[in-house]
Amino acid sequence: MAPSNTLPSLFEPKKSVTVGTEDGHEQKYLYLPETMADWPWPRKINPYYEEVTAESNAWFKTFKAFTPQSQYAYDKCDFGRLASLSYPDALRIGVDLMNLVFIIDEYTDVEPAPVVREMIEVVIDALRNPDKPRPEGEIILGEITRQFWARGRAIATLEPAKHFVEAFTDYVNSVVVQAEDRDNDTIRTIDSYLETRRENIGTRPAHLPAELHLSIPDEAFYHPIIKELEFLCADLVLLDNDIASYNKEQATGDDRHNILTIAMHQFNMSLDSAINWVANHHKEVEMRFLDALERVPSWGPAVDKQVAVYIDQLGTWPRSNYCWAFESGRYFGSKGREYQKTRLVPMLPKQPQNPNLRRENVEVLLVDEQMPMPVGLAVTAVAA
Repeated sequence: MAPSNTLPSLFEPKKSVTVGTEDGHEQKYLYLPETMADWPWPRKINPYYEEVTAESNAWFKTFKAFTPQSQYAYDKCDFGRLASLSYPDALRIGVDLMNLVFIIDEYTDVEPAPVVREMIEVVIDALRNPDKPRPEGEIILGEITRQFWARGRAIATLEPAKHFVEAFTDYVNSVVVQAEDRDNDTIRTIDSYLETRRENIGTRPAHLPAELHLSIPDEAFYHPIIKELEFLCADLVLLDNDIASYNKEQATGDDRHNILTIAMHQFNMSLDSAINWVANHHKEVEMRFLDALERVPSWGPAVDKQVAVYIDQLGTWPRSNYCWAFESGRYFGSKGREYQKTRLVPMLPKQPQNPNLRRENVEVLLVDEQMPMPVGLAVTAVAA
C-alpha cells in the first residue's frame, strides 16, 4: 500500500524554531516528532550490555578499520547499545552484526558505485565461504564478514542461517543501488525510495540474532502476512532513522537518500511539512502493523510458538532503534536524551566530508564537535 499524497491530521502540525542568540545571530532548531508514543512494545535492554559490547568491540578493533579519531567517533555511536536494546537473549552476535553493518555503511557511503560493487562482491563471497581464507591485501570488509559468519553459522539452526544469507545478500546489493543514486544525483519518488530503503535499512538480516535458535518452516516464514510484517517493521525503522539522521546528513551533504528530502522534493513542501508528513505516515504504518498482527494464521502450536518469538522481534526493533537514536552519540552527540525531552535539536552547520578520506582513513563524524554552542534565551523568531 503506497502512502497517500495528502497530509492526514493525525498529529497537530509542529514546527522548527529559530532562536536569536545574544550576539545577534540566529540558530535554527529542528523539530523531532514523538512518533513512538503509542507503540505497544516497551523499551528493554540486555543486562549484559556493557561486558558483551566490550568483547565485541575488542574483536572489531583488531581489524584497525579506522584512524584513531574516527574510531573514537565510531565508539560514540554505541552500536552495542543498539544490539542490547534489540536482542535480550543473543547479544554477542548482535553486537558483532551491528559492527559489521555499520562499517559497511561507513566504507561504502563515500565511494562511487563501481567501487561499492567491488566491496560488496567481497562481502558476499566471504558470507558464502566463511571457511575460505581471504586473499592478501583484500579490503578488510571481507575478513570481518568471514569471521562474523563463521562464528554465527556455528550457532544458528539451518533455517535462520539460510534466511540470513538471503537477507544480508539483498541488503548489501541494495547498498550498491544507493551508491548509484548518489553518483547520478538521483532523488527518488517516495514509493521507489521505500522499495529500496526497506532493504538497505538492514532490518531483515538484523533479525538473525533473535531467530538463531528457531526452526520456522518455509510455509510460515515466507507467508505473505509475515513478509508484510517484516516490511512494515522496516518502514517504521527507516522513517524514524531518516528523521534522526537528517540533521547529520544535511550537514555532510548526503541527505538525498532520506525520506524528508524526498517528501520535500515530491510534494514541493517545507522541511517542517515533510516532518509532519512522515510523522503521519509513521502512524499509518503503525496501524497497518497492528492490523496485520490480527491476520497472522496458525500453523499449529509448535510453529505458532516460534512465529510468536519472531513477531516479537519485529515489534521490538522499531522501539530499540528509536531509543538508540537518542541514547547513543550517532546522531545527537551527548545531548540525545535532552533532545528527546525538548523535541528540538540545533541544526548542524554544513560540514561536507573530505572525499579523499576512504577505507581505513574514512572520516566518521563526531557530532559533538559539530554541534553549535548553546544560545542565549532571547527568542526573536518562531518560523516554519
